Amino acid sequence: MARERIAQLGLDSTRRAGKLSGGQRAQLALTLGLAKRPELLILDEPVASLDPLARREFMQGLMEATVEHEFSVVLSSHLVSDLERVCDFLIVLVDSRVQVAGEVDKLLSTHHRLTGPRRDPDRLPADQQVVSARHTDRQSTFVIRTEAPIHDPAWTVTRLSLEDLVLAHMNKRTADDRRVALEVQR
Repeated sequence: MARERIAQLGLDSTRRAGKLSGGQRAQLALTLGLAKRPELLILDEPVASLDPLARREFMQGLMEATVEHEFSVVLSSHLVSDLERVCDFLIVLVDSRVQVAGEVDKLLSTHHRLTGPRRDPDRLPADQQVVSARHTDRQSTFVIRTEAPIHDPAWTVTRLSLEDLVLAHMNKRTADDRRVALEVQR
């Protein structure tokens, strides 16, 4: 399997790994991992140093391999846009603490951006969990999590991208930490 994949990728099997391009090294590392026929493949920032084309090719190869060989993959990455195309379950960790976890489709369908007249978050319905909030003098923008329909006509409701969702939960943790720090300092 490894020989076939190396030939398919057009890698020169006589070249040392250190002499290959970043994309070629990533593909070779993936090939070595796949050759072990794992049930679970764990990859930490596998495409962080690759250019956009090499990232896309790597992720495409990874997805094809998961279908062909029927195994699961856990990807750790800061490149959320790459994950959005391939992952079906998301866990957002901040300082080793889970901020949100669930099926990507479900998370995206239950998170919304509300934009409208300035409003205190405590005045939102109880079933709307505020993930993040930003305010100007006249306007509030909230990222909320709810399974209920949003009926308030004062709000413009928009869908979030996966990256927006991740950033909102990461920012929530930062804001919570600031609030705790302020409370401790008093």
